[in-house]
Amino acid sequence: MKRRALILASGSWAMLAASRVPAQPVKQPRRIGWLSLFAESDPLSRLVMQEFTTRLNELGYVEGRDLLFERRFADRVVERLTTFARELVALKPALIVAAPSYAVAAALQATRSIPIVMLGVSNPVEAGFVTSLARPGGNVTGTTYNQPEIAGKMVEIVKAAAPRTSRITIIWNPDAPGLQVFKPYADRAAGALGIAIHYVDIRRPEDFAIDMVLRGRPEALYVVTDAIFAPHMESIIRVALERKLPSIGIPRRFVEAGGLLYYGLDLRELWRTSATYVDRILKGANPADLPIQQPTKYELIINDKTAKALGITIPQSLRVRADEVIR
Repeated sequence: MKRRALILASGSWAMLAASRVPAQPVKQPRRIGWLSLFAESDPLSRLVMQEFTTRLNELGYVEGRDLLFERRFADRVVERLTTFARELVALKPALIVAAPSYAVAAALQATRSIPIVMLGVSNPVEAGFVTSLARPGGNVTGTTYNQPEIAGKMVEIVKAAAPRTSRITIIWNPDAPGLQVFKPYADRAAGALGIAIHYVDIRRPEDFAIDMVLRGRPEALYVVTDAIFAPHMESIIRVALERKLPSIGIPRRFVEAGGLLYYGLDLRELWRTSATYVDRILKGANPADLPIQQPTKYELIINDKTAKALGITIPQSLRVRADEVIR
């Protein structure tokens, strides 16, 4: 009996001691804002989110358990971004992921304290988002889409693909943050190659018209696809095919949709890199001290089916440089 009583007493003391141990706090998922100019149903949006979340999973994060995403998509209406950015800031997220430049600008207007991770933004220094690439200096960090020199390279590639080209029409949105810095490089390369450049400015979706594209009597098209006139990309490609015009464009889906050439960086790797910035900030890193990641690899893609439709024979010297040929 005494032994049994001792055992019962020991168990009672153990239960009492356990009751005095403070409960471990339940780990709450971190809230992440996601601000995008594009539509959620846009294939590009889905691809970005897929690559981004896959990388976060590799880093040990599970959506719902570790992270709660608050996503806002502006459906290509720039004016909506300001409202969405304020909504996200009001939720007090750990950070905001933003793309493209319009979204970063809206996020910065809404907060100068919550960290903002850029998803491949062109020339963030020139756009006024950061002080420098090496030391951003504020609440913005992330990845930059490309460097201004690419504009001249693209003119050179068009000339290499179609050596007789003497007039190129560049379709762009001159008001896109940071884009103006590209123009001198394109002009300089064109001048060195004896090419005349005609610019078609598309600031709003309704500004676009095929007549504007053809006004400069182009012998080739260079398309800097902007979210504002991206819905017209297929129309541009169709006109290029009908008029037998070589074309080069950004982003990659331009050449996949029937454009002749693409020259740019590996976007999937860029999006995955941006996810590592989320990881570092969640672990306590200061965005002001995280250098902006610049592109390290560019891809040249040739659409061979389009070349045949245009009656163009891509020189072997250019073909051997290609990272991919679409047949």
